[in-house]
Amino acid sequence: MNETISNTQLKEEEWTQVISSETGLFDFNLKEVWKYRDLLFLFVRRDFVAKYKQTILGPIWHFIQPLLTTMVSFILFNMVANISTNGINPILFQMSGIIIWSYFATSITACSTVFISNANIFGKVYFPRLIMPLSIVISSLIQLGIQFLLLFSTIAYFYIKGEPQYVGTNLLFIPIYIVLMALLGLGLGIIISSVTTKYRDMSVLLTFGVQLLMYASAVNYPLSVLAERKPALYHLLKWNPLASLVDGFRNSILGGTINTSDLIYPTIFTFIALFLGIMMFNKVEKSFMDTV
Repeated sequence: MNETISNTQLKEEEWTQVISSETGLFDFNLKEVWKYRDLLFLFVRRDFVAKYKQTILGPIWHFIQPLLTTMVSFILFNMVANISTNGINPILFQMSGIIIWSYFATSITACSTVFISNANIFGKVYFPRLIMPLSIVISSLIQLGIQFLLLFSTIAYFYIKGEPQYVGTNLLFIPIYIVLMALLGLGLGIIISSVTTKYRDMSVLLTFGVQLLMYASAVNYPLSVLAERKPALYHLLKWNPLASLVDGFRNSILGGTINTSDLIYPTIFTFIALFLGIMMFNKVEKSFMDTV
């Protein structure tokens, strides 16, 4: 009898991993996400290949979309509405704002349907579910990189035409704004994804909500002009962290004024949204198969 007990204890001690359904509310288990990083990059590759596998133009669509949107915005906001861009070339002004906004909009929209779109995969094999929205945000960076080529090519075009272009230390802020946009899109996206497992209406609300939010995020106009003409509306929009991020990203590329203090609120908001998003995501992933 004693020999049987000792053998049982020995076998239990040999286990290197224990799988348990009981996890704390704040147990994010990020070490496991890092352990599955190879799977993360496989999903990134899958997303990029699947998006263009059966298209004629492929990644060229990333050039067409911002070009057409830039021209429409230029005509409406700069030619018709005559909104000032503080001396910045209006085409470059519109294009830079549209490019960073497209990255955020793509990230939050795709992340918001993670549970619904991947229910079949989640029900068959185990891996850290957070890898899926992370792969979406990273694969969207490829789209952003392609559109950056368009932006810098346009900047080079105007430079060749004799229009001076900005080169300075503000360019160092570009990665900061991109990272904050990525984390904010991830955080808000997985919050919405956690809610849509029970309330599908949220996905419909998000579709036109993102379109409306674009006009409240300084994509087509500078915040400085709004502060001069409509100070009350300016102070209201300052509560939208996206407005500061879009405006700061554009200024970092085109030589506008950057106040580092304007990064404090968007950074705090971003990390709170990310924290709440991961917390809700981890809670919902345990039972979402019963509601999807």
